[in-house]
Amino acid sequence: MRISLDTLIAPSFYGVHKSLDSFTHIWLCGGRGSAKSSFVSIEIILGIMKNPETNAVVLRKVGAYLRDSVFAQLVWAVEMLGASDMWEIKASVPEMVYKKTGQKILFRGADKPQKLKSTKVTHGYIRYVWYEELDEFQGMREIRSINQSMLRGGEKFTVFYSYNPPESRRSWVNREAENIRKDRLVHKSTYLDVPREWLGEQFFLEAEYLKKLHPNRYNHEYLGEVTGTGGEVFDNLEIRRISDEELKSFDNVKCGIDFGFASDPFVYIVCYYHNNVLFIFGEIYAKGMTNSCAAEKIFEYGCPNRLIICDSAEPKSINDLRGFGLHVRGARKGIDSIEHGIRFLQGLRKIVIDPERCKNAAREFSEYELEHDTNGEFRSGYPDKNNHTIDAVRYALEEDITNKRARVLRRKDFDL
Repeated sequence: MRISLDTLIAPSFYGVHKSLDSFTHIWLCGGRGSAKSSFVSIEIILGIMKNPETNAVVLRKVGAYLRDSVFAQLVWAVEMLGASDMWEIKASVPEMVYKKTGQKILFRGADKPQKLKSTKVTHGYIRYVWYEELDEFQGMREIRSINQSMLRGGEKFTVFYSYNPPESRRSWVNREAENIRKDRLVHKSTYLDVPREWLGEQFFLEAEYLKKLHPNRYNHEYLGEVTGTGGEVFDNLEIRRISDEELKSFDNVKCGIDFGFASDPFVYIVCYYHNNVLFIFGEIYAKGMTNSCAAEKIFEYGCPNRLIICDSAEPKSINDLRGFGLHVRGARKGIDSIEHGIRFLQGLRKIVIDPERCKNAAREFSEYELEHDTNGEFRSGYPDKNNHTIDAVRYALEEDITNKRARVLRRKDFDL
């Protein structure tokens, strides 16, 4: 089959095409109309037809979106390559089979990740894996788990990750793309790199209209730039390793617990506050953890004799932990305690979080943002989700937060 790729992939992807054999992980980020999905679909179809030992698995976070997105995209690629008679298209499954050899392209949703472990092919191995809308996945831990199930039994693998960069600079996708790996290629494209006739004149008119009306939205939606939402709650974070020498100097360690069991995790946080700087360097973070198991983990972690401030909404759990020998009490909270606690944390000179020792705290603090209403404006108040480590830190620092609030109130009284 002699087909010129110049007519099928955008010029910005020529270099990526030539470099595929040099990398395993191909990260493709870009705005609307950047042709990254078209490129991936062409490469997968061509790769399978050229190598009879290869198969592919295509993933979306939510399986219900497969048929109208990546499945339709790969059917398009088959048609563009003039190979429709060579492929069996099973829309109801969905699945695609190369008739000549029986090689397959499987489509899977990651909303039930345990089922991905049983993904198998009857002939050859899975060389190609495609994560479409990468930012919908939960993070690299989930991606690694899936890759460990898929990337087996072959000599060469090609994993495509296609996504529009999230607005937030602290999104896990944007942060991960900055990490350097020798086997990773990160490529950025925009609609400006695509032949105008491919997208049509109306596409460009819509882009120019948004550019004039809302330049920041245009930069994000069409140019794929990480513009930031403006809703980041903590702009004073320093995510880095805390040295052993620093740890030895921490003389007044504080601990907090946010209870959880089924849908929410149990969280135990260890931190140190001094000179308007907070260091977060220890965590236990797990779902389905019983109170007895939690107590055991805390004893294993160390410093069990220190006072631990807990979520007072769980008096039974507090009594359980006290019965297991831990020095615990409930947080006193009070009116607007959440707002005052977060404002206290925002006002710190720095919040230093060790991402190796406290990966969940690093993630939650980095990604915690104000929410938008239907008009695109920020909602008042702080969202009550994905903030379990933040709550545990608030409890741990309750005395410091209360004392600062009291000082502020006294100053106001004096000013009056």
